[in-house]
Amino acid sequence: MVTGQIIRISGPVIIAGEMQGSRMYDVVRVGELSLAGEIIRLDGNDAVIQVYEDTSGLKVGEPVVNTGRPLSVELGPGLISSIYDGVQRPLSALAERSGSFISRGLTVPGLDRKHTWEFVPVVKAGDTVSGGDTLGTVREFNIEHRIMVPPGVSGTIGEVMDGMMTVEGTVARLADGTELPMMQTWPVRKERPFRKKLDPELPLITGQRIFDSLFPVTKGGTAMIPGGFGTGKTVSEQTLAKWADARLIVYIGCGERGNEMTDVLTEFPELIDPRTGLPLIERTIMVANTSNMPVAAREASIYTGITMGEYYRDMGYDVALMADSTSRWGEALREVSGRLEEMPGEEGYPAYLATRLAAFYERAGRVICLGNDNRTGSITIVGAVSPPGGDFSEPITQNTLRIAGTFWALDTSLANRRHFPSINWIKSYSLYLDSLQDWYSQNMAADWRDLRSQTMYLLQKEVELLEIVQLVGPDALPDNEKLILEVTRMIREDFLQQSAYSDTDSYCPLEKQYWMLSVIHTFYRESVLKLGKGIPLRQVMAIPERREISRMKDVAEVPRLQELATSITTRIRGLQVEGS
Repeated sequence: MVTGQIIRISGPVIIAGEMQGSRMYDVVRVGELSLAGEIIRLDGNDAVIQVYEDTSGLKVGEPVVNTGRPLSVELGPGLISSIYDGVQRPLSALAERSGSFISRGLTVPGLDRKHTWEFVPVVKAGDTVSGGDTLGTVREFNIEHRIMVPPGVSGTIGEVMDGMMTVEGTVARLADGTELPMMQTWPVRKERPFRKKLDPELPLITGQRIFDSLFPVTKGGTAMIPGGFGTGKTVSEQTLAKWADARLIVYIGCGERGNEMTDVLTEFPELIDPRTGLPLIERTIMVANTSNMPVAAREASIYTGITMGEYYRDMGYDVALMADSTSRWGEALREVSGRLEEMPGEEGYPAYLATRLAAFYERAGRVICLGNDNRTGSITIVGAVSPPGGDFSEPITQNTLRIAGTFWALDTSLANRRHFPSINWIKSYSLYLDSLQDWYSQNMAADWRDLRSQTMYLLQKEVELLEIVQLVGPDALPDNEKLILEVTRMIREDFLQQSAYSDTDSYCPLEKQYWMLSVIHTFYRESVLKLGKGIPLRQVMAIPERREISRMKDVAEVPRLQELATSITTRIRGLQVEGS
């Protein structure tokens, strides 16, 4: 091991001398307390190190020990339901060692070394295996955890073990003597390999109407949720984590307030997954890196989370990763860059900000995994962005916009009106609509695209009409335009608004979404025809079914919505001009 000494300290960045033979991104132990750090620049025999713990009290001359290994995570059974800090130290184990406040310099393995797991082999002696092939399985809650051959390793199986063992136990031994343990380690800054990346053709169903019906994201896609303080970024991401049809959720609290992560930590163990009937925490991994932790650890938390997500993707599972928020990550890059005295870019962010963001989002995707069974897996990234004052022109938002396939723009004015989710339907968009057209036509309805297009047309028309109303008042509008305002009010209040805390409305199946929107468009279509025949709008608005439309959220049975659409058609077609 290379041992140098501190020659300069600047907040979370230190410079160590006498570090001959060190490599970029090697993990080091800094000072008498053995604080965790990572080499981010080499200058001759000097190494620039970002420290992942508080550097208060460090002194020039204290030792710096290079471990010779890159920052890596441990991958194996025991990840699910765990809560880690930014460098994969389990918070429960840290609490046992140090109490309520984490002592500096503590080193705790990411996976429990004492817990035993029952390994069931699926290979036998004499089989030829290579990277990604499944050696056997372990039951981890309700998930079949596949123990795989690490990438880059191949050979003939010489011996296979079974039964109870720890993560350090050897599950198989190759003929050349190579031991394959249950646990793998992987450097976090290096993307895990796969065989082929697939086109984004399957939607990530979230149960949220504005997402699924208007601005969908695919499995393996990328989405961003920008918004100012109080607009609902965290609630939106938590709702996606609860209801998205991913097999595994990785939730990263990257520099967020501690109380928001506390909400997640207390809620998820109590919430029941509607698909399995088991606690939601049993398909969730959490990385809790809050705003009172050193800034350098925020960058590590993003890479730690995505690497764990890729590991489960390689097993053939769909993974959804929630990063809350990438703005805090960008702020960490800015601070470290300033300490390094680099030439700043826009608003002080480093010039390589766009490159780092792109490299992170690039790790999303739906892929054919390594291995001999052609299994497919995906990792979908949803990144929250916290622009100061809700200003979408700031660098993090603008650079993410160039990368993300779906843009869910949170609106302060909607949040102030208590319209949640406060997604602005005019500013938001999805680039995946064409890719998902066939799937929605086959699995939702053949006219889904037309229904969505008509909805967006009406919502955009409403914006134009409201400008006229502000000038001349609503009474100046003809009946057909007053009808548009009434129908768009239904779309906004009875369809787009959705309560995350309602038992019946927090999750809305696709079929129900379709029929809720169909009911509203049936009302509009039939009303337009009647207005054209001289029926006054007030007569159309007086039908009793109109009140039923506002109660659709509480209707659990789709047949009742189908009956409502039929009833509306019959009622409006039966209207006659008063006095005739």
